[in-house]
Amino acid sequence: MVQREALISLAAGAALVPVFMRWPVPPATWAALTLLVHATRTLPPAIGLPSLWLALCLAVAAGQWHILPMGGAPYLFAIAGISSALALPFGLDRMAAAKLSGLAATLVFPVAWVAVEFVQSRSAPGATWGSIAYTQFGYLPLMQLAAVVGIWGISFLVAWFASTFEYAWTRGFTSIAVRPPLVAFVTVFTFIAIAGAIRLAAAPTDRPSLRVATLNRPRDLFVPGEMTRITEGSVSPAERERLGAKLRALHEWFLEGSRREARAGSRLVVWPEGNLLVFKADESAFLERARQLASSERIHLAMGMGTIHLGERLPFENKLVLIDPAGTTRMSYLKSHAVAGWEAGIMRVGDGRVPVVSTDAGRMAGMICFDGDFPEFVRQAARNDADVIILPANDWLAVKDIHFRMAAFRSIENGLPLVRAAASGISAAFDPWGRVLAVSDYFAVGDGTMTAQVPMGRVATPYARTGDWFAWACVALAALALVATPYLGGR
Repeated sequence: MVQREALISLAAGAALVPVFMRWPVPPATWAALTLLVHATRTLPPAIGLPSLWLALCLAVAAGQWHILPMGGAPYLFAIAGISSALALPFGLDRMAAAKLSGLAATLVFPVAWVAVEFVQSRSAPGATWGSIAYTQFGYLPLMQLAAVVGIWGISFLVAWFASTFEYAWTRGFTSIAVRPPLVAFVTVFTFIAIAGAIRLAAAPTDRPSLRVATLNRPRDLFVPGEMTRITEGSVSPAERERLGAKLRALHEWFLEGSRREARAGSRLVVWPEGNLLVFKADESAFLERARQLASSERIHLAMGMGTIHLGERLPFENKLVLIDPAGTTRMSYLKSHAVAGWEAGIMRVGDGRVPVVSTDAGRMAGMICFDGDFPEFVRQAARNDADVIILPANDWLAVKDIHFRMAAFRSIENGLPLVRAAASGISAAFDPWGRVLAVSDYFAVGDGTMTAQVPMGRVATPYARTGDWFAWACVALAALALVATPYLGGR
C-alpha cells in the first residue's frame, strides 16, 4: 500500500513537470516537487531513483518539446542530461535526509537543488533556462527575493517547501517533532512575502520617465527560411541583387517606422535582435542613413541588426548599435553568448563586457537575447551604474512566453528598468521591480509596435552588489553533505 501511494505520487508529480516547464502556474511547481520528494523518500532507493529518472525523462521530453532548438539523437541526449541533473537533488536528499532529523532533514533538498541549478547555469549550454524560480513569475512579492540573493533564493524556497511539507506529511502534521521545521519555514516564507509586498508598495511613482518604442519586421517581405539563409551567408551571386532589394525594403520599413514613432513622441526606439539584416558592403551607407534619422528626429536609436559577411566562415555579426540624438554612434556591441547549435556555428562572439554609455536620457546598457539569461553577466550593467537595460531578442513560438518572463527577474536582480524588443516573440518593458509596463506579441494581429513610459534610473539591490554568494554557499553545503553522508548515523 505504501509503495502504491508512492508510485502514484511519482506519477502525479512527474505529470506536473511539463506544466511548470511551459506555463506560469506557480503552485504546480510547489506541488510537483513535494510529490516527487515524497515518492523518492518512500520508495526503496533501488526502485525509487531509477523510477524517478525514467519518469523525469518522459516529463522533460513533453515539457521541452519544440523548446530545445534541436531534434533527433541530440534532443534525446539533452533530455537524458536534463533529467539526470533534475534527479541529483532527489538522490542526495534520499541519502542524507534519511540520516537527519528536524530542520536539518528539510534543508538537504533545497540546498542540493540550488547547487545543481547554479552549477548548471555556469557550466551547461542552457545558462539559467529551467530554473524553477522562473515558474514563480506573476507572484511579485516572492519575485522580489531576487533583488537580495538572485533567483537562487526563490528556487530554494520552493524546494524547501517541498521537503518541509513532505517531512510533516509522513510524520503527521500534529506531531511535536514536525513543529520546529514547519515553524521555521512558515516564519521565513511569511517574512519574505511581507517584505516583498512592502518593497512593491514603497516603490516610487515619480521617477523621471522616457517614452520608448520597439518595432518588429514586416510579416510578408520574406518567404519562410529566407532570412535564415541570408543570416548564414548562403546567398549565391545570382541571388545577391534580388535579396539585396528585399533588404533595402526592410531597411526602409525600420527607418520609416522609427521616424513615425519619434514623431509620436518616443525618445528611444529599439529594434529586435538580427531583425535588420545588411550585407557588409552596404553597412556604411545604411548606418549613415540611420545616423541622419536619429539626428533629424532627435531620438536614441538602438538597432538590433545583423551584418552579413558573405563567403566567410563566420558570416554573422549579431550587433546592437546605439546612435544618439546628435547622430553619433555611441555603442556597437557584439553578442557575447551564442546559443549552442546553429547560432554558435555562424556567429562572431563579442568580448563578454556589457557596454554602458552616458546619454542625455541616462546611462544605457546594451546586451542581446541569450546574454540576458546569465545573471552574473547582466550584473555588469548595475555595477557600471546603468539607468536602463536595452535587450533586443529573437525567439520562436514555443519559447516566447518563457523567455519574456525570464527578463523580469534581471530587472529585479539589478534594480533596473529593462526594454526588450523581440523578433518572433514578446516585446516588453519592465520597471525595476519586475512589473510589466507594456507588451507586444509578434504573433498577435497588428504591426508588433510597442510603446511604454519607462521610469529611468537604478534602484540599489543587495544582489547587484554581492552577486551569487547564496548559490555558492549552497554548492559548498551540498558538497559537504555528500562527503559527510557516509559518516552520519541513521535515525
